[in-house]
Amino acid sequence: MKYKYIIYPLSLLLLCTFGCSTKKDAFVNRNWHALNAEFNTIYNGQLALDKGVELLKENYRDNYWEILPVERMEIIEEVRLSGSPINPNFERAEEKAVKAIQKHGMYIDGQEKNTQSDEAYLLLGKARYYDQRFVPALEAFNYILSKYTRSDIINQAKIWREKTNIRMEYEELALKNFKRLLRSVNIKDQDYADIYAIMGQAYINLEQKDSAVQKLKLASNYTRSNEERGRYNFIIGQLYNAMGYKDSANLAFDKVIDLNRRTSRDYYINAFIEKIKNIEVTPENEEAVLELLKDLEKNRENRPYLDKIYHQLAMYYLDREAPEVAEYYFNKSLRTDSPDKILNAINYETLAEINFDNHEFAEAGAYYDSTLTNIEATSKKFRILSKKRENLDDVIKYEGILARNDSILYVVNLPQEERDAYYQKHIDSLKAIEIEKEEQERIAALREAQNKAMGLAGRTFKSSDANTFYFYNDLTVSYGRNEFRKRWGARGLEDNWRLSDRAIATNEVVVNTQNRSSDSLDIYSIAYYTDRLPKEDNELDSIHSEQNFAYYQLGLIYKEKFREYGLAVNRLESLLGNNPEDKLVLPAKYNLYKIYEINDSPLAQRLKNDIILNYPESRYARILENPKAVLKEGPNSPKAIYAKLYSAFEKERYDEVLAGTDKYITEFNGDEIVPKLAMLKATTEARLIGVDAYEQALNAIALNYPNNSEGKKAKELLETLVPRLKKDTLVNDLDTATKWKLVYPFASRDTSGINELYKVISKSLIDLEYDELKLSTDLYDSNQTFVVVHGLISKLRAEGFAELLKINKLYLIQNENFVISASNYKSIQIHKSLEKYLTQIYNNNQTPY
Repeated sequence: MKYKYIIYPLSLLLLCTFGCSTKKDAFVNRNWHALNAEFNTIYNGQLALDKGVELLKENYRDNYWEILPVERMEIIEEVRLSGSPINPNFERAEEKAVKAIQKHGMYIDGQEKNTQSDEAYLLLGKARYYDQRFVPALEAFNYILSKYTRSDIINQAKIWREKTNIRMEYEELALKNFKRLLRSVNIKDQDYADIYAIMGQAYINLEQKDSAVQKLKLASNYTRSNEERGRYNFIIGQLYNAMGYKDSANLAFDKVIDLNRRTSRDYYINAFIEKIKNIEVTPENEEAVLELLKDLEKNRENRPYLDKIYHQLAMYYLDREAPEVAEYYFNKSLRTDSPDKILNAINYETLAEINFDNHEFAEAGAYYDSTLTNIEATSKKFRILSKKRENLDDVIKYEGILARNDSILYVVNLPQEERDAYYQKHIDSLKAIEIEKEEQERIAALREAQNKAMGLAGRTFKSSDANTFYFYNDLTVSYGRNEFRKRWGARGLEDNWRLSDRAIATNEVVVNTQNRSSDSLDIYSIAYYTDRLPKEDNELDSIHSEQNFAYYQLGLIYKEKFREYGLAVNRLESLLGNNPEDKLVLPAKYNLYKIYEINDSPLAQRLKNDIILNYPESRYARILENPKAVLKEGPNSPKAIYAKLYSAFEKERYDEVLAGTDKYITEFNGDEIVPKLAMLKATTEARLIGVDAYEQALNAIALNYPNNSEGKKAKELLETLVPRLKKDTLVNDLDTATKWKLVYPFASRDTSGINELYKVISKSLIDLEYDELKLSTDLYDSNQTFVVVHGLISKLRAEGFAELLKINKLYLIQNENFVISASNYKSIQIHKSLEKYLTQIYNNNQTPY
């Protein structure tokens, strides 16, 4: 008996030793490893996989604005570092599958003896698939198909292989393999459902929607999962919508609705929403549609979906031409804090359009700003709306100018009595507001005092007599005094103490001239307003011109940027009826003609005849008379003229450029080339006249062409470049500068003298081997040109080089010259301040010889 304690453990040890061997094909070995693989490693791996898939689905958010994918799985586009899993559960599942293969695999004589190895490879492929490593996943599935041809999970392996092929965009291959698989026998119903669903996804990817519908219908019939059935039918409805078959789509959505709580609430509610979108609302059914939406709103189970329901209610009222009610529901949808950014963007954009149509441009701009925060910054939609928002800034600006100037001119043109009555009404409204404000403050103060008193009544103060009168108790008096000072500050013992520096008696505003400032006195005086009205003719003319320019700019913005032709016509016609400047009349008439032509208005012909008859020499008349001839103008077209002038600018023929830009800015008035010509002229004036002329020209461009790229560029230059240029002023650096120039001034017309001197100095630099020195001819202004030697390191060196050229028999250059530091040379070119430099700095410090 004593040996049994040795024999039993020894037998168990021998069993484990020989049973654990993966090299011996015995009954014990096969079953030992099969059981350990199935109920240990594979089981734990499957648990990890199931948990990972569950988390994947929970974190996935369907985008119902697009056709849903068959499988709820988000594909991550970013490149991931090697070894960084999407979900640690998939990594664990893969580790367990690899462990089952490595420790329990029994590959003997070309065959796998462990009946669970195929399950391990299937688990391995699934883990890699969900981890979005599709090539390694494909290897695992292909291994099953090549090594386990008689496996009971062979169909599952084929299905997962084709799912992987579709993820790798091999849809045609996947469809071909699926069609071969469908000819097989012994396929389970759920496998049929999976096959048809995946084939449906392949057809969706290939844009073959009708084929996708047929496969998804089959998948819906075969699947045992109501969640899948709801999803497949919803996708079918989306596909029918995409093909334009709304009735068929609604039948599919009805199938989702009929599932009710047996499928996901997401599909159920969105099926209702999509069905309502497809219904053509008529006077006969509008009450039924509204009742359906109201029922959805009232259902407590639908609270997570109120953002969509409110949005659909808003769209219903918008279609019924009730924008105020629609606006209310759009805002309700936004207040639900919906995670759906596309829905939020649509809500904000629609609110922006409603406010734009109501001419509430500032509010529209704010809504467009909110729209942009809900759109991807790299999307085309973002770029379009950003441009629209920028254009809206100009609308806000010019509409504000119109409102202000219209108001000013209206009041100025009123008779004296009506003007006084107008302002008296305004003053009365201010007084009423003031009285109301004071009354509200008085009521609030009384309420707060009552609350304080009630608080004191509940307090317990140490006192010899609990019923002691308030003012007999030093503690309560002290407390009250401190509370009073906190609330009111230091106040004198006088009537109406609460009003501080205001005096109110019997509900009338009484102006206390000793306590009020002069500003607060003025706002209740008619003279305060009438004295500020413009009276001089030049002031009124300026306001009138600004008003007309705003009309013109708004007409162009509404026409070109927003395609709001009604608003454009209104502004341009208002301009023409407001005694506009001559330069605005013809462009305004031409743009009105183009709008009337777009809208097939009979007024188009009348304007066309007017332009041809009254402006026969204009470019607009030529366009209207013979558009094809104008298109074939060739060298005389605006673009060709601009190119010619720009070429002259590059060749420093600045006088030619100035003359040409002056001529063609007038001739091409209203054409899109004019801002470019104006900018070219400004740059030319900067070269010839200096920074002050440049600044003046840029100001004119920014003012006259604010909506063009040149106008915006001019504004930018005024804020950035011009201030820097104006800081470059002359300095007395004769003793400190380390970069100098020797300058020979010439009259610009003396081209032969310029060329001769240039040749002589160029020869001297070669002869004397002054390789560090450079030579150039620089235009100073219309009358002067410089021949300049650059690269001299001191004033003395520059003057010495000039003396050398003067006395050397090979050169004998006697021309007048001066030396100047590099910084001062830049300054005189920017400010055209040569005379100032010579008189104030150079001549006063010239070295005597």
